[in-house]
Amino acid sequence: AAPEFEAVKGRFKSYLGRPWKKYARTVFLKTDLDGLIDPRGWTEWRGDFALSTLYYGEFMNTGAGAGDSRRVNWPGFHLLHGENEASPFTVSRFIQGDS
Repeated sequence: AAPEFEAVKGRFKSYLGRPWKKYARTVFLKTDLDGLIDPRGWTEWRGDFALSTLYYGEFMNTGAGAGDSRRVNWPGFHLLHGENEASPFTVSRFIQGDS
């Protein structure tokens, strides 16, 4: 966390995201995740809303918040296990539309 947040780091839970729409899609690729991220990584919006229709993914993240052993166990959560799985979410494929 930035130095100005160190004093409050343990007071609040921080998550990578929550599904505020039925087909939420978020992927973290090769990102340094600080230890302020809750070990579950993700949180619910309202009960089990969208947990089976969302797509949340993580690939090769680093840092104290990147551990995936305690991540959520939702149908829509994915640990990506190779460049082929992650490549659709890279800048050149996702933003620019390259194939």
